Amino acid sequence: MPRRTVPRAGREQRRKTVERVRQAARDFRCVGCRLDVPASAPGTAHRNHCPTCLVSLHVDRRVPGDRGATCRGRMDALSVSARPDGEWMIVHECAACGELSVNRIAGDDNALALVRLALRPLRDPHIAKALLTL
Repeated sequence: MPRRTVPRAGREQRRKTVERVRQAARDFRCVGCRLDVPASAPGTAHRNHCPTCLVSLHVDRRVPGDRGATCRGRMDALSVSARPDGEWMIVHECAACGELSVNRIAGDDNALALVRLALRPLRDPHIAKALLTL
């Protein structure tokens, strides 16, 4: 029987399946609300927080996406901050080690939760003091 020179249709499908498995490995379950969170996020290259409750894990050390931190503590959203160009950033504090970090918001983040965070420093002087140390 002669050899087939035309690639089988199944090969392309296998590549897609492998890519889905790689993508699913980067997806995560939120430690705050326990929802499954996709790794892809509009507006940012590295999703690092839940778009629903804005909770994160302490996984990045210095560069976003490096996943070099060994703490792995829960990072609670304290407030939002704005860059001079108008981009909003979420301020997180690690519950385990107390480190503060800022993360870009994603396009699918819960708008109501972001507005609640924006109003929070006005009510809580502890958070306003923590923001001054950044």
